[in-house]
Amino acid sequence: MTPLQTLALTATLLAASNLFMTFAWYGHLKHLSASPWYVAAIVSWGIALFEYLLQVPANRIGFAGGVSLAQLKILQEVITLAIFVPFAMLYMGEGLRLNYLWAGLCLLGAVYFIFN
Repeated sequence: MTPLQTLALTATLLAASNLFMTFAWYGHLKHLSASPWYVAAIVSWGIALFEYLLQVPANRIGFAGGVSLAQLKILQEVITLAIFVPFAMLYMGEGLRLNYLWAGLCLLGAVYFIFN
């Protein structure tokens, strides 16, 4: 596998895992708000299992393919924001906030410095 293919596969798996993570962390606020916290925790743990089933192989593939630990972390943070903003807006009904833009610009700077 070429380095670009490795990075693409890693990013794709991390994006899929992040979808599960976002729902595990925040989905209960919309759907289980009337339930006790421990019910939300158990449901979130169940969702998080699928996150880890994608995230662990993604990090192993990337690391074995030459992506450094720091690059994996910054890549995950960029993916987190790219998943979270649409989730917050479309699924949770929050508006677009200017701080999302500023955070995104900071992450672009982080990507530039960590990959160069």
